[in-house]
This record gives sequence, structure tokens and C-alpha cells, in this order.
Amino acid sequence: MIDPIITKNEPITLVGGANLKPALLHLALEFASHAVGADSGADALCKLGKDPLAVIGDMDSIDLSVTAQIPKQRIHRIHDQDSTDFEKCLMRLEAPVLICVGFLGGQVHHQMAAQTALVRNAHKRCILLGEEDIVFVIPPKLSLDLEAGVRVSLYPMAKCRIHSHGLHWPTTAIDFSPDGKVGTSNKSTGPIRLMPDCPKMLAILPLECLTIVLEALMKEPQWSVGQVLDSNRINSLAR
Repeated sequence: MIDPIITKNEPITLVGGANLKPALLHLALEFASHAVGADSGADALCKLGKDPLAVIGDMDSIDLSVTAQIPKQRIHRIHDQDSTDFEKCLMRLEAPVLICVGFLGGQVHHQMAAQTALVRNAHKRCILLGEEDIVFVIPPKLSLDLEAGVRVSLYPMAKCRIHSHGLHWPTTAIDFSPDGKVGTSNKSTGPIRLMPDCPKMLAILPLECLTIVLEALMKEPQWSVGQVLDSNRINSLAR
């Protein structure tokens, strides 16, 4: 286990380097006023006049004028090249939930790497915010009080199943996999309940659902570290 750099009993906004509109960063900060920059994500915070609790990453893209504004003890250079800046942060932040902006949009490979980091660290409550969507790992059980007709996409990052109630197209007993059956563009018939069999299923919902999702995630237990490690090990062996 890696010792945390920041530990908070309140939500944290984690900011990445992808282009994002100030309104989206403001939205994240409304839910989580404490902020951490993932490498050049600190640039956006400083432009907003927000002092980051820390800046974590390999520091290959942060603006030098920004590093000059931040106390040296808050800058944590991590040289590990086997993980992205996003995952470096996930492994070193402890908070009830991380609200993450600046990781969706921009270059597609960065977004795909962020999704991989989510499932590799599924024991953390973490929500990625984009201009239109939010993305998060579905915990062992999750109930969302949705109205009928809300877009609900399920995307497997490995082989898995998910029991569901309240979806227009039922998912129970379906074998999902990224190179097989996926569950994109489903929709709710009302409140939904989701129960995946492993920590590898992502949910993608409209940004407008953020409050509902955040409140629901805070009520439910997350995957344990052991469950995540076992699932990662099983998928490594399968490859």
C-alpha cells in the first residue's frame, strides 16, 4: 500500500490537464471545495485563483510559472512511468469521494487510460465529470432514483455480469465484455437498481444526474481493496 499524500474527511476535487470549461470546474468545486492538481491540472486551478492542497504527477506538463506560485512542499513529483498522473493521484488521495474534472474530453487515449485507472482503483469513490456525462465504477449495489427515460450506459472494462431492475433493456444473465456485449444507450423506466458481480462495470449517465449519483454512492459500500486486487489478478491471468 502507498501512504496517502492528502487525507480529508471531505470530498476532494481532482483536476486533470484536459481542456475544460471554467463552469465545469466551478461545478466540481461546489461539491468538493478542496482541490488537488494532477500535474498540469494545477494550471486551471491557479487561473481560477484556487490554491491546490497538492500537485501530484511526473510534472512533465505543468506550466513553470504555476510551479513558482505553489509552495514546494505541496508539489509531489512521482517518477513512476507505469501509471498516469490520474492514477498517481488516485493512489495517494484519501477522501469520501473524488470529483474529477479535466480527464474526459481532449485526447481520447487519456480518457481511455482514466477509465482503466477507475477500475484498477475501484475501492475509491470517484466520479469523472465531462461536458455532457459522468463516469464511475458501479459499486456492489447501487440504487438511483431516476425518472423514466434517463440515458443509462453500462460499459464493461472486463468480463462481468450485472443484475438490474428498472432498465428498459434488462441486463441480468448477460455476459458483458469490452470485446463482446456492451450495455451502452440503455435507459431507465424509473428508479433503477444495479448489482454487478465484479468491480469492472462503468456507468455513464448525463451530467445532470451528478447530485443523484453522488448521494447514492455515499450511501453504499464500495468494493474492498481485496476484491479489486483479486479481480485485477484474475483479469491479468485471463490475458
